[in-house]
Amino acid sequence: MTSGRSFYITTPIYYPSDVPHIGHGYTTVAVDTLARWHRQAGDDTWMLTGTDEHGQKMMRAASANGSTPQEWVDKLVSQEWFPLLNTLDVANDDFIRTTQPRHEERVKQFVQAIYDRGYIYAGEFEALYCVGCEEFKTESEIVDGEGPFEGLKVCAIHSKPLELLQEKNYFFKLSEFQDKLLELYSTVPDFIRPESARNEVVSFVKNGLKDLSISRSTFDWGITVPWDESHVIYVWVDALLNYATAVGYSSDPAEFARRWPAYHVVGKDILRFHAVIWPAMLMAAGVEVPRGVFAHGWLLVGGEKMSKSKLTGIAPTEITEVFGSDAYRFYFLSAIAFGQDGSFSWEDLSARYQSELANGFGNLASRTTAMVDRYFEGVVPPAGAYSEADLGIQKVVRDAATMADSAIERFRIDEAIDHIWAIVEALNGYITENEPWALAKDETQRERLGTVLYTCAEGLRALAVLLSPVMPVSTEKLWVALGAPETLGRLQDQPIRDAGGWGILPAGSSVSALAPLFPRVEQTV
Repeated sequence: MTSGRSFYITTPIYYPSDVPHIGHGYTTVAVDTLARWHRQAGDDTWMLTGTDEHGQKMMRAASANGSTPQEWVDKLVSQEWFPLLNTLDVANDDFIRTTQPRHEERVKQFVQAIYDRGYIYAGEFEALYCVGCEEFKTESEIVDGEGPFEGLKVCAIHSKPLELLQEKNYFFKLSEFQDKLLELYSTVPDFIRPESARNEVVSFVKNGLKDLSISRSTFDWGITVPWDESHVIYVWVDALLNYATAVGYSSDPAEFARRWPAYHVVGKDILRFHAVIWPAMLMAAGVEVPRGVFAHGWLLVGGEKMSKSKLTGIAPTEITEVFGSDAYRFYFLSAIAFGQDGSFSWEDLSARYQSELANGFGNLASRTTAMVDRYFEGVVPPAGAYSEADLGIQKVVRDAATMADSAIERFRIDEAIDHIWAIVEALNGYITENEPWALAKDETQRERLGTVLYTCAEGLRALAVLLSPVMPVSTEKLWVALGAPETLGRLQDQPIRDAGGWGILPAGSSVSALAPLFPRVEQTV
């Protein structure tokens, strides 16, 4: 089923100094949905996620918890970050940890390569540093502190005091790549998406780039600089390289050639690292730049960006334990325009669950399978002559499949779901208009009843395929209830770009009873 087209996509590499919140879950399910779609389209797909485990913030979190940095990250990754993937039904192909030997060795080789090519030099440095961001701050990112931090300079993102660092470091000649980066952005206009993100990066680079300090000598939790053991590689350089080291950079040329370059999906707060520093590092090493960087917006709770320090972080399990993982995935991917900020509220989640999932999609699936069971003894009837209304449904299905695929190509998962949802709405309307329960009372309408129920069952077949990347659990239940595994094979093997065809579910398939896909949730919120 492989078309030969490589589709390699990554989540940001998460910083596990604390437990994951719904913002981390949002990015992960978005990337998983894109990967599942491309996998089902027959593209040679690879999805990477992982954890960024070095740096000063990790060292401090570990010592505050009375453990070594390695013990601390091992505990968090095994108890919090791995389970998140199961909680949200994520089908990643690999999970990289920056403390793994496979990563550390290849990072050293990459940094040595750009050193050998003359892009690294030694220098002295003094600047204000935010440990929370693991980043030196420019003047525009520094604000005056308030309250207990009055009189101090604080980070605009974390509102925590900055530290003045003065040390001898190694620098990467980032300033030399200004023109090359601007040329990249203009020749590949969708290298950075959405457009608002692209405009921000272009104006940042046009303002001029400073060389980047890429080593630290005041602490040792990191990968050592290969030619100077007294320095460790700056955590962001180490972290960005995971995207290349995980697919065989410098160790498996065939695998690297097959997978690279990647698409990166990131939160907009780390866009510059991915759209400026990362392509410049790759250019310096003579490696192809990524295929693109997509920056999504922030998840806001009560109007504020989620953060642990402000206690607005919500654990994904708080949602999945009530509504299930499919509802989590559907809600975040459909309720927020991908690329823009979105607000989360329990009320909105609850309302959408009820109206769109339980009453919309779930009810359609239950009604259709129940009527096939009742009127045709659980066997999908053949269709007779198609009326205008039936052909209208076929067109809705065909158009939805084409437009959803095109939206996915643009990384607009929310638009893809909107297009697919047109099938749910059209079929619910079709059942109301055609009244199969009335047709069933008239023996002369037997063929018409068969055509109506075939149309509903075949529409559900298309829905199961098209929605499976978004909601793998409920669509699998529906697929089984339609009797499709016996006649068509596994759901995840259905070619998604052909899902809009008609007449794919054979008449004669055995339909089984379907428990509600989205059971009523007791209102406790």
